[in-house]
Amino acid sequence: MLARRLPGILPPLDDAAALSVASIRSLSGDTVTRLSRTPPFESPHHGATAAALIGGGSGVVRPGAIARASDGVLFLDEGGEFPASVLDALRQPLESGVIQVHRSGVAATYPARFQLVIATTPCPCGQYGVAGGACECAPQAIRRYTRRLSGPLLDRIDIDLRLQRVSSARRDSDARVVTTADARGMVIEARGRSARRWSATPWRRNADVPGTWLRGPAAPPAEVLRPLDAALRRGALTLRGYDRLLRVAWTVADIAGHDHLQLDDVGRALYLRQGAHA
Repeated sequence: MLARRLPGILPPLDDAAALSVASIRSLSGDTVTRLSRTPPFESPHHGATAAALIGGGSGVVRPGAIARASDGVLFLDEGGEFPASVLDALRQPLESGVIQVHRSGVAATYPARFQLVIATTPCPCGQYGVAGGACECAPQAIRRYTRRLSGPLLDRIDIDLRLQRVSSARRDSDARVVTTADARGMVIEARGRSARRWSATPWRRNADVPGTWLRGPAAPPAEVLRPLDAALRRGALTLRGYDRLLRVAWTVADIAGHDHLQLDDVGRALYLRQGAHA
């Protein structure tokens, strides 16, 4: 449910992104009669093949789910059920922002700038580590299930959180409610702050800024980076993970309305990536 709300939270597509999305849809065989401003949402079944994710075809190379999700969201529900080979096909496009499809005598390159969301249970039965649960999975089955999400793929995932099981069917009337419109307004304001910060550079979004710049000309004081440096020294982060966490920290700062990166922003980014605390 949370993943399906993301297209409504993201800002509307600009002209270039809307045209790109429409072009990909047309190449996929869809009938396109107008430019949609809503970011695309792709949710392939866990039985999908690598070709369905990457793209392909006989004679004509059609875009796969990765390309169709560009400028939007790619949601993999039951991530632990996907074959490891299918999941690892995400590594290259997550790094480069494009997907290259090669078939006999033909090749095509499609955009692949998407937000990846993976939801999975801790084991095949879903009860491992759950308070009051009775997991019946063998240890080997649990290890085989979790290892489908390889280390290199997890290193490219910025936020890693475990959600607790719902313990009450009723909502507290005093709880703060954030509507989709409220969240979209926060995201648009944060995107604007990011664009203003990088206005003198070739980039406009935190996600596009290379790590060499984040650790160089745009680097905050050493005291602010101390938690990330400590995680890197003890091996809880790779340099790729370090750079990705810096981008998340800048996004946290933008949402909080901070003009400069603060220690709390870095701490929040580390919390959102639980594996960095190992």
